[in-house]
Parts: sequence; C-alpha cells; structure tokens
Amino acid sequence: MRRTSVALLVVMFVACASVAQDKWYPSKWGADDQRGAANRITPAKVLEARNLIMRGQTYQLGHVYESAMPLFGTRHYSLRIPKVFGPNGANQMYYHDEIISGELGQIGTQFDGLGHAGIGDLFYNGNKGSEFAKAEGLTKLGIENVGAIVTRGVLIDVAAYKGQPMLAGGYEITRADVEGALKRQNVVIRSGDVVIFHTGWGSLWIKDNAKFNANAPGIGLEAAQYLVDREIVMAGADTWSVEVVPNPDASLAFPLHQLFIAKNGIYIFENLLTEDLARDNVYEFAFIFAPLRLKGATGSPGNPLAIR
Repeated sequence: MRRTSVALLVVMFVACASVAQDKWYPSKWGADDQRGAANRITPAKVLEARNLIMRGQTYQLGHVYESAMPLFGTRHYSLRIPKVFGPNGANQMYYHDEIISGELGQIGTQFDGLGHAGIGDLFYNGNKGSEFAKAEGLTKLGIENVGAIVTRGVLIDVAAYKGQPMLAGGYEITRADVEGALKRQNVVIRSGDVVIFHTGWGSLWIKDNAKFNANAPGIGLEAAQYLVDREIVMAGADTWSVEVVPNPDASLAFPLHQLFIAKNGIYIFENLLTEDLARDNVYEFAFIFAPLRLKGATGSPGNPLAIR
C-alpha cells in the first residue's frame, strides 16, 4: 500500500507540474496587462539604444506600400485619389486626399499586436477572443496599448552565417544557427532587445511574389524558445511569417505566433527591409518604432528605423 501511495503521489506531482508549466496566464505583468513584452522597455533600455548611435546613419526598415506588393491569402490593398478639391479662396488653393482600402495592420511591413494570434479562443493574458473581438474593433489588446518602442536592436544575419545570399524556402533556423551567427558577429542578446533576422528572402519582394508567398525560411520553435528565454521584446524578419513555413511538423500551423504573442506577449514584425543592415554589417543599433494608434486594431503598418 505504501509503495502504491508513493507512486500515486509521484504521478500526481508530475501531472500538477505539467499543468503548471502549461499555465501561461495570467501574465507576469499582471492579469490586466495589455502591453506584454513592451513592459521591458525601461528608461535604461532607451538610453542604451541612444548610446548605440555613433555615426548618425539611419536605415529605413519598411517597404513602400503599393498594390504590387505580395499579400497573404485574400488580403488586399488599394489607394485611390478621389478628386482634386478646389479652388478655395482668391489664391486658388487646391488639394488632394486619398482613400486606402485593405487590412491595414496586416499588409506590407506589418507589426503584429497582442490581439492578432491566439490559442483556440484564448489570447494574451488569457483573454477570450469571443468576448473582446467585435466587428468595430478589439475591446482589449488593441494596438493602441503598445506605446512607442525605442530600444536596442540586434540583426542576426543567418544568410551570411550559412554562406548563402538567400536561405531556401522552408529552411528552419535552429538554435545552433542563432548562436553561431551571434558568435560570428560578436553580439549577445539582452533583455528588452528587438531581434531581427536577415534571411535574404526579402530579395524576392515584388520580383517574384508567387515564390515569396509559397513558403519561407524562418525561426523554428527551438530557436524561438531560446529568444523567449532571453526576454526579447520583439522578433522580426525579411519574410512574411518570421517563423519557418511550412513547419517541420506538418500538423502545426504558425505555432511560433502562439508562443511569442499569446503565451509571452512578444511582438512580431514581418516583411522588414534588412538587406542594407546586412550589407553594412550593422548588427547593433537603436531601434525606433511607434505603432499607429488605431483603436482596436490587430496590428499596425509602419516604417521602423534603425539608427547607428
């Protein structure tokens, strides 16, 4: 009886430990938090970023938004100039407006907010999508909660580490790749950093949209967990997915989005322009981005900056 009881206690302990390990909410920043890993951007991180500006050189990391850009699935983009307005006043003042149609937070260079990806009906901090996702916008986890992101940025040039101009579609970036590239660049990842991957995949942008959208090299789950453990704020890449597509486990669909966004409040920035940073061997820089304050939006367009 005693042996049976001990064995039963061991089984119960393992089961409880497993449940605890899987319990990814409430967030470490509190049950009501809506900013996630952006909470790691302290005044000290902003000053650290400032100290990386040595040459005053600015890199634009955002693509131009245009109808020819590759789009995921049925997403669309169009811009129209309705008409010229005027004349106004004796000075004959004329002006133009524009009308933009599209999934604005999820096209082009796109910043994924915490309301974008969930696990079933559960999103960041255990919020239920069925309760906060309304036709007029998200009532929780909207992009307006993120705030400005000014912190240390790190480029990981996996293409150069592998000795290739472009990684193959579907190539999984492993933890060994990440550690090897960082060692080659003599760079370490610190808490509160933004980490951006250069794969060379962005060279297909507008030149071969079909190939660009068919699959993508990207971070695997092992490498993703490595980044989670280093307490990053955001991961980005020159691909439309950031994570590897298709996943090596054919039964999984975009599991890295769930690990980063839903479980850890870590943001994702897709379709970044990384080739100039890679060309100039700029591996550390001040990263600056302020999402558009679109109340209730799942993401934001934008033109993030790297300054060195």
